[in-house]
Amino acid sequence: QVPLLESGGGLVQPGGSLRLSCAGSESISNFYVMGWYRQIPGKQRELVAFITRDGVTRYGDSIKGRFTISRDNAKNTMYLQMNSLKPEDTAVYYCNAGIIWGKGTLVTVSS
Repeated sequence: QVPLLESGGGLVQPGGSLRLSCAGSESISNFYVMGWYRQIPGKQRELVAFITRDGVTRYGDSIKGRFTISRDNAKNTMYLQMNSLKPEDTAVYYCNAGIIWGKGTLVTVSS
């Protein structure tokens, strides 16, 4: 089983929305902090947002006010609601918990 599995990526027009999911094969309550990162080819991976087990959230400056991170410990799933998407949001989005990384899901924002 893949410890963390992302889904929900795809092609969307500028201004559109997507919701990414990160499903854990074990209880995500084991992880105090979980996060979403993204990477554009040729650039460093950057933090998008993280959320603690208690629901405290922090966001990267480039996406504040547009993205919302959440987690449902009962469903072992973390989410990233992305609104008002811009072409510069195009990247592979990765789910992270501690030293565990998902394989990523590609988000492409283009008309």
